[in-house]
Amino acid sequence: MTEPYTMTARELQAWLRAGFPKENERYEWKEWRSLKSNISGRKGEDLVSYVSALANMDGGCIVIGVQDGTLAVTGIQEFADYTADNVVHRVLGKTPGLPSMGLRVQELRASDTGAVVWLVHVPRHAPRELVLAHDQAWQRDGDSLTGLREDRRRAILLEPLAGEDWSAVLVPQATLEDLDVAAIAKAREKYAERHQREPWADQIPHWSAEKLLDKIGLTLHGRITRACMLLLGNPESASAFLSPHPAEITWKVAAERVAEHFHPPFLLTTTDVALRIRNPNIKLFPANELLAVTLPRYDTNKVLLEGLHNCLAHQDYAQCGRIVVEESAGLVRMINLGGFFDGQPEDYASGTRTPGRYRNDRLAKAMAEVGMIDKVGFGIHDMVQAQRRRFLPLPDYEGSSLLRTVFNIYGQEIDENYSHWLMERTDLPIEHVLWLDRLQKKLRLDAAQVAELRRAGLIEGRSPKLHISAQMAVATEQEVAYLNHKGLDSKHYKGLVLGLLALGPQPRAKINAMLLPKLPAAIALSSQKTFIKNLLQDMVREQLIENAGGATQAALWRLKR
Repeated sequence: MTEPYTMTARELQAWLRAGFPKENERYEWKEWRSLKSNISGRKGEDLVSYVSALANMDGGCIVIGVQDGTLAVTGIQEFADYTADNVVHRVLGKTPGLPSMGLRVQELRASDTGAVVWLVHVPRHAPRELVLAHDQAWQRDGDSLTGLREDRRRAILLEPLAGEDWSAVLVPQATLEDLDVAAIAKAREKYAERHQREPWADQIPHWSAEKLLDKIGLTLHGRITRACMLLLGNPESASAFLSPHPAEITWKVAAERVAEHFHPPFLLTTTDVALRIRNPNIKLFPANELLAVTLPRYDTNKVLLEGLHNCLAHQDYAQCGRIVVEESAGLVRMINLGGFFDGQPEDYASGTRTPGRYRNDRLAKAMAEVGMIDKVGFGIHDMVQAQRRRFLPLPDYEGSSLLRTVFNIYGQEIDENYSHWLMERTDLPIEHVLWLDRLQKKLRLDAAQVAELRRAGLIEGRSPKLHISAQMAVATEQEVAYLNHKGLDSKHYKGLVLGLLALGPQPRAKINAMLLPKLPAAIALSSQKTFIKNLLQDMVREQLIENAGGATQAALWRLKR
């Protein structure tokens, strides 16, 4: 790409559009021709307010000197006494809580017009630190700014600090007597299984409980940690020593008004939770197969337990809440407190990303040592692939927020033909599989995802009314649904109008009555009427028909003489 310092205004516009494609919680465009009152002026509208808003999310960039919507380079024309150097210190003085490292202003100048553009790079807030402007914290809300909402405020104030690990805290009163004997035995068995190829593996059965737990990481020089109480503690001791942080998993079926609570040792009882979930056999009919495939609704080990163990490892125990497993018809929803940690769920679907950190690092390491979770980033990938192989909708994280993570597992098809085609196209990259799966669930796709699916010939239509392409409709035997969405071409509708007018002149109401039921169901009524209006105007220009009456409702359409 051309260096921005040597670009013309048009080239600079294209460069900006590639780097800052749309306004959102990370990017803001401002056509400020004067900086005089826009650096620190009217609250909620000036630069310091936008710096607060971006910093209170994940940081970002404010582009100054461009046209809103097009990013056409208009340039800053009046700088007052601000420069790219001194404006940083002035912004810092007006935004308490903003980290000084990372805030910088990059000045760009179009080589042909001399127009100057500023890129104000805004760092993310420090952990548990709000960034203020005009004595309040801000966040973006649509096209404007608003005061920081309570859910975002709480999420910031509850963020983990570097080096802080709730699960690593020692429980000084606890002893080996407070641990479950069967859970210790299971931990020894799973640890030996994981390290069976080590030269010292044959010694594991002879280790003392103290040495075993130190090796797993559940104790520190014999002293018991909170992680140890969660995985191995007996229920009474765990409840007493971990209070006020409840160590509890609740299984619930709201439709039947039933629920049950499960407590440590979670090394054993998470299996009890998974087995409590209703898991009858279902029949699936893969394409090109003569016989139905009968299998349990949910994959207990690769999906249910993996998801449940992820909830346990990533729960924000400092929020003093429980893990909840909600069961409904064909759906299991697992909820743990704390937003998704270290990236986004889709980052891990391909199995190429490795998590750099865990919310409860000691707990996560111990769970990996006893085979409860995978610590190198394959967990989500394996769950996605397990569902894909079962011809079922993929698991997703819809409903998650900054304060909680929601994991949804589907146990029934949404659309049989669609699901079979989607899951059996093994040539599709996993990203396309995920996006098409969201489409069948009627979930939102961003602009880049839509554009890529269009290029691949998989979808058609305009957002948010996207639908499968003709190619996909044929593959999934949904030709009728496709045509109902897409509609027929204009020649067909013009032929119908000509047929009606061959019977004599007709008012617009009769033309509407004939065409409206035949137009695509996905088009709104106002748009359908606009389509008919444009269709008639085209036929007039083509000298096929003419208006023998007045305007609008008085129009009387007839064949052109």
